[in-house]
Amino acid sequence: MRHFDEISLRHDMDDKIFWCFMEQKLRPCYTYKLGGEIQQVQDWVRANYSLPMDARKDDLRYFICGSKTPNIYNLGGDLMHFVEKIQGRDIAALRNYAETCVRMQYANHKGYDAPIISMALVQGDALGGGFEHALSFDLIVAEKRARFGLPEILFNLFPGMGAYNFLIQRVGRRTAEQMILNGKLYSAQEMYDLGVVDILVEDGEGEQAIVEYVRKNEARFWTERAVYQARTIANPVKLEDLLSITYLWAETAMKISDVDMKKMQRLASAQDRRIARSLAAVD
Repeated sequence: MRHFDEISLRHDMDDKIFWCFMEQKLRPCYTYKLGGEIQQVQDWVRANYSLPMDARKDDLRYFICGSKTPNIYNLGGDLMHFVEKIQGRDIAALRNYAETCVRMQYANHKGYDAPIISMALVQGDALGGGFEHALSFDLIVAEKRARFGLPEILFNLFPGMGAYNFLIQRVGRRTAEQMILNGKLYSAQEMYDLGVVDILVEDGEGEQAIVEYVRKNEARFWTERAVYQARTIANPVKLEDLLSITYLWAETAMKISDVDMKKMQRLASAQDRRIARSLAAVD
């Protein structure tokens, strides 16, 4: 695979684990560039591992998505892009952005049509679209410092790129709607208690916990994968439903007030300050 700017990759063939780490340098949210690079990796997995059993390689059973950005998994949608398109009354651009995101989430949900188990490794803040992205995997592994939330209600919008669909799978309609409408920031422990986070570990132990999990459960891989497939059959998330909600999201975005637009701009500026502080701390 070629070199990427926004992600880094590692393939541990002995444990059959493929690691994909977001590594944003400028803005810790879902820009088109980050999404495009992630989709190239998804396409590569599908092309190489969705073949018939006797034709494919057997060195990838687990796909892990994490982040190398300190204390940040992903802070969600590209708010500056939203502001620009709302101000320009460009609903088609908003729909295109949202569709790109939900197609990426849906690919995670479907496991790239390959015989794998997918996991999100959350070691920092997963907010808005970042939370939606984590929800699209089979399992969420979180370190205790991680935080989760859907802050879109703060500027009178809602998370329209998978949150509703994937949350009701884990917590049901009532709790999902409460989480969407209250704008609350949840700790990893709270998310574990609610059943959103599947594996909770100490800070700094996420990667090793996944390796230990894989080795411990190697013998039951096919059964475990079948259970997660059964989950999607019993309570399916359909691409057409995801896309319909993105259109509702775009229409709602066009209705927000100037006051709410300013709130969105302030939150976008706060995102930029977060990445600057995080990178400065590492230096």
